Amino acid sequence: MIEFIQPLAEPEAFDERCRRRGNAWLLDNPQPGRPRDYWSPFRPLLAEGFCNRCAFGAMYIPSGTVEHFISCDEDRSMAYEWNNYRYVDAWMNSAKGSKKAQDFLDPFEVRDGWFEVLLPSLQLVMTDKVPEAFRARAEYTLQHLPLRDDERVMRVRRQWLRLYQDGKIGLEGLREMAPLIAAAVERRENAEAGG
Repeated sequence: MIEFIQPLAEPEAFDERCRRRGNAWLLDNPQPGRPRDYWSPFRPLLAEGFCNRCAFGAMYIPSGTVEHFISCDEDRSMAYEWNNYRYVDAWMNSAKGSKKAQDFLDPFEVRDGWFEVLLPSLQLVMTDKVPEAFRARAEYTLQHLPLRDDERVMRVRRQWLRLYQDGKIGLEGLREMAPLIAAAVERRENAEAGG
């Protein structure tokens, strides 16, 4: 997880095309269940706001999904609120499911240096920079999302590192596509150079 700038500017047409239509749908359909999807047309703008990176995995994803940080099961009134959306990998969204948002560290709460990828393992860990008030939720997030060392995320991390090591992508490109891996490479290279 890396720091993202909040708030992402709400798109101009969002209130009319998503919030109002969605809230009207909720009034007409008060029974439990998945709300009607009016948010997907705004996915490209959400992706842009997250630099096309998964809000949790902090790596480029070609086709992410709109994740409701506070799930629709937890609070249907948040289904059509722009500030409740995060851009994530679909399988990451599925892993979070309808677990309570209050237990997770919101990607918008994360600050630079709170997490790092270790080399050579490529495991994601929380650093000592995470303030005490956020540590329990940060640990819960690492335990309940496939972030730390799940094979699906590890395979992607290995590929970004391999592309860098094979000279197919430079450090600047790696920084843009997988910033935590770029930071790990820089730490290693600085240590090897004695700096």
